[in-house]
Amino acid sequence: MENNPQTIITLSDRAAQRIAEIMRDEADGAMLRVAVNGGGCSGFQYDFQIVTEKAADDIVLSKLGATVLVDPISAQYMEGAEIDFSDELIGASFKINNPMATAGCGCGTSFSI
Repeated sequence: MENNPQTIITLSDRAAQRIAEIMRDEADGAMLRVAVNGGGCSGFQYDFQIVTEKAADDIVLSKLGATVLVDPISAQYMEGAEIDFSDELIGASFKINNPMATAGCGCGTSFSI
């Protein structure tokens, strides 16, 4: 798998702007880590954490002042995905538009391949 975050995973402008806003209230050097873990109602689930340390093999997405980290194992399940942010009347949340997901659930954080 090519280790080029621009071709593996993308970050929408809306998501980058919201992440940058959130990180302004966090410790210096704070970044958003997105991971794929086993579990959830569809087999896999996305995990979002605010971290201050980067692993040597992390894929780093930087846009509009936001930094997102994805470990190489999680990236295998997110190839071609876009991290987006949706702000609707019923609520605001980060969404992963993942072309590898064959099914998902209503919560939006669980998927299967």
